[in-house]
Amino acid sequence: MDRFRMIFQYFQSNSESVMNGICGLLALASVKMYTSFDFNCPCLPKYNMAYGLGIMCLPPMALFLCGLILNRQSLVMLEEWKRPTGGRKKDLAIIRYMCSSIMQRAMIAPVIWIIVTLLDGKCFVCAFSSSVDPEKFVGFANITPTQTQLLLSKVPCKDDELMKNNPARKAISRYLKCWSQGLGWSVLLILIVVAFLARSLRPCFNQAAFLQTRYWSNYIDIEQKIFDETCCEHARDFAHKCILHFFESMQQEIKLRRFNAPTEEADGGEGEEDHLLGITDQEQMNELLKSWYYSKPALDVSQATQRQQSAGRERLSMPWADSLSNRGNAPQKAKTSRQTDV
Repeated sequence: MDRFRMIFQYFQSNSESVMNGICGLLALASVKMYTSFDFNCPCLPKYNMAYGLGIMCLPPMALFLCGLILNRQSLVMLEEWKRPTGGRKKDLAIIRYMCSSIMQRAMIAPVIWIIVTLLDGKCFVCAFSSSVDPEKFVGFANITPTQTQLLLSKVPCKDDELMKNNPARKAISRYLKCWSQGLGWSVLLILIVVAFLARSLRPCFNQAAFLQTRYWSNYIDIEQKIFDETCCEHARDFAHKCILHFFESMQQEIKLRRFNAPTEEADGGEGEEDHLLGITDQEQMNELLKSWYYSKPALDVSQATQRQQSAGRERLSMPWADSLSNRGNAPQKAKTSRQTDV
């Protein structure tokens, strides 16, 4: 159990590890699907090629789309590409890097499917058995072209009566399987060489630009995650406040028993109101989210100090801040008046 827990924590550590795990699962699923697939060639002149090429091409396309759908960075890349510029400019190098990373991971499972089908050879034999030159093999003399095409289409079906005892069937099957396995090993070798060259030649390029691109691509992903988490926390506090206002007559009981709120919040609720940044209705929250989308803040941390210093002045300028401050100061004024009376 400890090993599985460590593996699970590794895959949860960051988005890149999660995507690598998903790609590995898709690759294993592609191999398992092909081994459990019941391949039955139709053995008909006009349908063999469509069936064989369909088995070789359609599942890889589906696996490729699944890789794009399951990759969270696909949505992040599209949002970064289509978002308004606002207060932050868009860097095409970051978008290209994210697109390249997404494509590389999404292509793993389809490529494995194609390589497995080529090494197995059944689909290739079914697709191209009717395209073989019959003059290279014995057993096709003194028959019409139509009969020749019919016999060639029966090559994948070893139990068929027409080709069961024909010596040309095994020869054609071996010939096409050799071609299929040769293509499969060639594709695998090309991919290995390309990966080796990419690893070896990467230090020859500008590493500073690569590190910058990788850093900001990770930043965009992490920023989106933190924004979603903050939105969930803010929505929870807003819903908490709305429910407390709805059950105003039972406010003290709900705070103490159900929500287990601190005593200061039960008295005045100032902590929650400050956390909500003055948001009191749906329109204000929609304006805040629209402002985040259309004018994302610039990536300048030095402005944080200035924003903190001017937060008080900005809060006073909010149309909904006065009501919140008066609402929060009301209990204090009541306490002061009671003390004066005493």
